[in-house]
Amino acid sequence: MAKKVAVLVGSLRKASYTKQIAQNIINLLPDDFEAEIIEIGNLPFYNEEYDEGTTPESYTTFRNKISGMDAVIFATPEYNRSVPAVLKNALDVGSRPYGKSAWNNKPAVIISTSIGAISGFGANHHLRQSLTFLNMPVVQQPEAYIGNVASLLNEDGIVTDEGTIGFLQSIVDAFVNLVNKY
Repeated sequence: MAKKVAVLVGSLRKASYTKQIAQNIINLLPDDFEAEIIEIGNLPFYNEEYDEGTTPESYTTFRNKISGMDAVIFATPEYNRSVPAVLKNALDVGSRPYGKSAWNNKPAVIISTSIGAISGFGANHHLRQSLTFLNMPVVQQPEAYIGNVASLLNEDGIVTDEGTIGFLQSIVDAFVNLVNKY
């Protein structure tokens, strides 16, 4: 039976470099892994009152989708040395109502991207901190910081540099090993 993997991309931009890297990662997964990019831009900002009254349909759909997944790939750019609000909001929506977190015990990997040389280090570590609280085992090594991302992608959004492809494959291999332990 195939492992179902949610892919959350922290950039909403149509031609997002982060989404392109996520697609490259998806293409490296083994055949027995089915990955799906889950839309997070349609989620209203988390408000606890929604869970005390009428829960938005987008919350319910998102929570059910994540609950049905075996693992999660997080691909995030860095905004102001942290994760984009849309990604943090998705974490909050999926973690509620209290005691019913859709994230609990789902293996994960974090890939951070940046057009600069720092490679999304701050976003990667802020996200890692949240995932620890959400009880998600996360790939520790190799750490997946993708700097100067624009120079790694061709006009079709494909990584062609063999060294980078090998690095991305090592990330995928570590993720697959972690998922298979659960």
